[in-house]
Amino acid sequence: MTLMEPASLLPTVLIVDDDPHIRQLLTFAFGKAGMTTIEAGDGEAALALATARQPALVVLDINMPRMDGLEVCRRLRAEGEVPVLFLSSRDEEIDRILGIELGADDYVVKPFSPREVVARAKAILRRTGSAPASSPEPAGDMHYGDLSIDVAGWCARWRSSEVVLTATEFGLLRALASAPGRFFSRDQLIDRLHGPGFAITDRTIDSHVRNLRRKFTGAGCLDLVETRAGVGYRLGPCRGSPQA
Repeated sequence: MTLMEPASLLPTVLIVDDDPHIRQLLTFAFGKAGMTTIEAGDGEAALALATARQPALVVLDINMPRMDGLEVCRRLRAEGEVPVLFLSSRDEEIDRILGIELGADDYVVKPFSPREVVARAKAILRRTGSAPASSPEPAGDMHYGDLSIDVAGWCARWRSSEVVLTATEFGLLRALASAPGRFFSRDQLIDRLHGPGFAITDRTIDSHVRNLRRKFTGAGCLDLVETRAGVGYRLGPCRGSPQA
């Protein structure tokens, strides 16, 4: 969940897997992407939660006790049109075909990348119109404190001096400046720069932030980016003085 959007407005993802570690992993990944989650450890519990909570998407394991994912999908399809993303260790073509024929929207095979699962989930939610609305980035000049950004000209200035940035550094600065009061997680910044599912490490963002700080410090700006441990980054006051 982001700091700018109440939980009630965020799409809810139902994660169904009998492995608590996988549920925890996916809950963390979806949380970092700004979505709320609920969990079920078997098919019967999943159906009960789906009825009670009406999730925007179901991430559904196939091999589960009490009721497998294929049967859960059949019953979900009999009752409504909630999107389903299958998650399975089974990679046989017949399983993929059967899953799609049952109405699944996508299929991911274990072992998986949590970022890939989230990216595919976002793509499904966009197609179904359930994705959280993103704030459009301004198209004209942006001003905050003594920082100015010419979006069309790909130019950043501190007071009257241009600060020469790489394309990635400029994109990162523009993303932060699009919502100055908001903390962005590393994953959210990666999505802003490269789109969902792009495979780079979180620490790459740290490296770009260090480069931005170094370049603006050289120009006299000591408060360009704020860091909050465990949360992410946001644009600083951009007045020139170091943070207290």
